Amino acid sequence: MAKQAGIIKLKGTIDDISFYKTADGHLARAKGGVSRSKLMNDPAFQRTRENGAEFGRAGRAGKLVRNAVRELMVNAKDRRVVSSLTTVLLAIIKTDPVNARGMRTVQDGIFKMLEGFNFNRNAPLSTTIFSGYTLAFDRVTGEATISLAAFSPSTSIDAPGGTTHYKLNAGAATLDFENALAQFETINTGILPYTQTEVPANILTLTLKPNVIIPVIQVLGIEFFQEVNGEFYSLKNGANNALAVVNVDTI
Repeated sequence: MAKQAGIIKLKGTIDDISFYKTADGHLARAKGGVSRSKLMNDPAFQRTRENGAEFGRAGRAGKLVRNAVRELMVNAKDRRVVSSLTTVLLAIIKTDPVNARGMRTVQDGIFKMLEGFNFNRNAPLSTTIFSGYTLAFDRVTGEATISLAAFSPSTSIDAPGGTTHYKLNAGAATLDFENALAQFETINTGILPYTQTEVPANILTLTLKPNVIIPVIQVLGIEFFQEVNGEFYSLKNGANNALAVVNVDTI
């Protein structure tokens, strides 16, 4: 794989060279490889087929997670969130002790490994919010809570320059990987001023379906705003907004 240089960037195929654009720029590579028929049937490629099956399963699981939290993620993500999430989920699949290689699943792996995942690596939650909070999820009632301790915004939140206001977002989702279904609920604090004035302790409560027997995640995030003439504008197009998986609950 090589990068294209020069003013004119190519797309498509010339002879045995394919030209294409990625997030890393305009690239070029030689065509070639094994035929699909051989790849799918030759015993020599059994490991390749197994790896491909599990990679595809991780990709579909990542899509389910992203779609579930899309309402919050759309304002707090980096350009590599798809590949980053797929990488973590593939690692989870590889911890599955139940199924044979090629048949391993996310739900049978150590799904707790998703805890701490940041949807925007440029703004990790742990280096953005320094105030304390506790998490709880009751499977019987379906109630998910994030209890926020009292804090001073200007002291406990590392906000980008120009911030005048912020908003904390909480979410919870059930994830049915087998049937590609999810339930998502969200709540927020409303837009609050970024000052030294202490914010009282608060509990953000969400209610999911009761007695679920599938994985549940809780996410917490923050958005930054700048007030201009009474209107609130997303600061730097959300580049510094944070969102992370703060709790993973499995049976």
